[in-house]
Amino acid sequence: MHPLITETEPLTDGVVLRPASLDDAEVLARAVRRSRDHLSPWDPERPESYYTTEGQAERLRAQAEKGTAGLLVPWLLWDGGAEEVAGAITLSHMSPAPLLSANLGYWIDVTYAGRGLATAATTAVCRIADERLGLHRVEAGTLLDNAASQRVLAKCGFEEFAFARAYLHINGAWRDHRLFQRILNDRTP
Repeated sequence: MHPLITETEPLTDGVVLRPASLDDAEVLARAVRRSRDHLSPWDPERPESYYTTEGQAERLRAQAEKGTAGLLVPWLLWDGGAEEVAGAITLSHMSPAPLLSANLGYWIDVTYAGRGLATAATTAVCRIADERLGLHRVEAGTLLDNAASQRVLAKCGFEEFAFARAYLHINGAWRDHRLFQRILNDRTP
């Protein structure tokens, strides 16, 4: 876990944003299995082990190591009433001054899609990135045809700044992406 991020943030409809922990492996594995087909157009190819509790435990351990080093912050969107993961959002590739930037990635569980959770979580994470992590900028990328994520980013104050050819290997091929950024503040590092 990132040393500066320990709090839970309310989002909407009983869903909160909270730091991911190693104890989440089983419920997270359920969510990624449930959303596998829904997310496949936007995901890299994954080994079958990714969809298991053990695979998610391994992933959470790796994230915790990077979090302790201050390089990554993983959160879950947690539905306390259902005791289910409604999605996840991560700041990764966190860079120190003079850049003070991070990459944003998120996904929403298929059963929670369309409820505004991606927008609420992105808004909260950008505020945390500014106020608690002292970042200057957050970057995100989308596939060219991912209109839903592009709408989320636009609603959250991101602007498109680049086209990246063959940017990420997604769903079996190198895919072009649109890159977006949000400048959080103009503070001197």
